[in-house]
Amino acid sequence: MSGYAEPAPSRVRLGWPVWAVPGLLTLAVTLVGIGHAQLWRDELATWSAATRPLPDLARLTGTIDAATGPYYLLMHAWTALAGTSPTALRLPSALAMAGAAALTARLGARLAGDRAGLLAGLLFSVLPATSRYGQEARPYALATLLAVLATLLLVDGLRRPTWRRWAGYAVAVAALGLLHLIALTLLAAHAVAVLLTTARGPAAAGLDPPTQPSPPQRPTRPGRRPGVERHGCHGTRETPMAFHSPATSTAGGTPWVSPHAASSEHDASEDRDANPTDGPGTQPRDVGGTDRGDPGTPVTGRRVLAWWLLALVPAVVLVVPLALVARGQRGRQLDWVDPARLPDLASLPGGLAQSGAVGGFVLALAALGAVRLGRRALLPGAAVLLPVLLLFAAGTVVPLWVTRYLVFILPFACLPAGAALAGPAPAGAGPAAAGPPEPGPARTSPTRTPPPGPGAAGRGSDGRGSDGRGLAAAVAVVALAGLLGLPDQAALRRTHEWPRSAPVDYAGAAGIVAGGRRPGDAIVYSPRDGWLFPDLGLAYHLGSRRPRDVLVVRDQRANASLWAVECGDPARCLAGVDRVWLVVTGRRADPLAAVPGVKGEALRDGFTVRQVWPRPGLTVALLAR
Repeated sequence: MSGYAEPAPSRVRLGWPVWAVPGLLTLAVTLVGIGHAQLWRDELATWSAATRPLPDLARLTGTIDAATGPYYLLMHAWTALAGTSPTALRLPSALAMAGAAALTARLGARLAGDRAGLLAGLLFSVLPATSRYGQEARPYALATLLAVLATLLLVDGLRRPTWRRWAGYAVAVAALGLLHLIALTLLAAHAVAVLLTTARGPAAAGLDPPTQPSPPQRPTRPGRRPGVERHGCHGTRETPMAFHSPATSTAGGTPWVSPHAASSEHDASEDRDANPTDGPGTQPRDVGGTDRGDPGTPVTGRRVLAWWLLALVPAVVLVVPLALVARGQRGRQLDWVDPARLPDLASLPGGLAQSGAVGGFVLALAALGAVRLGRRALLPGAAVLLPVLLLFAAGTVVPLWVTRYLVFILPFACLPAGAALAGPAPAGAGPAAAGPPEPGPARTSPTRTPPPGPGAAGRGSDGRGSDGRGLAAAVAVVALAGLLGLPDQAALRRTHEWPRSAPVDYAGAAGIVAGGRRPGDAIVYSPRDGWLFPDLGLAYHLGSRRPRDVLVVRDQRANASLWAVECGDPARCLAGVDRVWLVVTGRRADPLAAVPGVKGEALRDGFTVRQVWPRPGLTVALLAR
């Protein structure tokens, strides 16, 4: 009969790293139909900005869209290599969302165990919003990736502080601010975790490793030589484990002893590298103890706070000037945004998830998971609630409340939802939110536990069979969430416009013009100062086949803007033109009547309508003298 007790399983053993499946699934889902939907108005702005020479791009960000300038610079380099097809423009976002799903799984494993992390990453993978913003040439997917990365580095930095972790955190936060200013509201949640860790240790912030079952212990019998600790160095004396001095932590003022058998520092370091989720046999890192990345160096809570504040310096230096420029452009940049109202909060889950049914489903799971996680839900919960509340409060005063600006909080909503799907900790694993054990020497069992009998695993008597069935059931629930979002997944691959019932068919309008144009034809747009960008849309699809834009005296590049400047005397500029292609926004039975001001008068006085082609969101008319 074996002298070891069979431990209760903590989770189903995964054959792949916990992050691999969510990352690959997200990439596969976002690549399906990535080039089907036309570029919508915001993506047309990306194309226009990214394809300008660098001096023109710098002048553009000086007049408008400074907050998106770093993303435009990144896309300028990318388009020089990959081109400007819809797929090429959107591919960086697809890769970023795949990375965000992988890091969501890894962060979930840090906070709640491998299975919760896996399910959180899978749930994030099937959200319609993940596909929506993973198929958009805008900075939201990259900001989501950096938000999760920064939070993961923060968790590691608070649990096991080293300068490398804090340096990585500083880079991630600075990049996050450069790509999406509003995403820096995430730092409010980070501040909560840092301050709690500073005052009471990582456990108070829910950052201690998930409790795992103790490894098998060999019982101590009278007259038997106690086990020894092997230090891993030749010639080093072996210390009886019964006389091994306990490792203590001063965080929170209460020392504690691991319930597991002691191991050498060398072996523990290797275990942590091999299993970064702090599985069985590893010790939680306590900021009040010694930094194991730098043996012998005491790490106090105040020092951790100092490291965090120091890590924010690059973000402050780089982001504050950008924010000041963007603030001066807010009147033009966000003139279409309404003040935030309380009903906006009620519609936020559906708007963020890009599906009302899926948004409500995830919200319910996240609430259940927060209850199960206890204090471990503190960081992901704060990462969801604080950015929402801060942006809502600001949005009641200035026009800032735009749902997609909060896409970066979606992974954090999936973390407690994944914990809810993972279910409670298996018997023998201990509560997920259990605190450090009481001080005292490590104890060994005085009795032997016989191994399970034949067929026990198949019956689930040791928990393995039931654990596997539980994981299968949880994956089935994730699949259900994916099925609920299928109609929205299909719709977003037809158009990225919002609402989706009002698409704008730039490609269809461009096809009409390309099919009927003749040498000497001109093209006129109305309006030229709105956010639908009919001129950019047709320029993207027509390229060199576009008729002469006869009214333009200063194009978008020369104007350092997203809008061209037209001549003040349209009748004079139209002189000598016999045929004009008129493109107006909306469906118009009489397109000429829809053109206001002196431009409309000049067109009505000199031309008649020969043919009209209505397209979704646009109307094309051929005018002739």
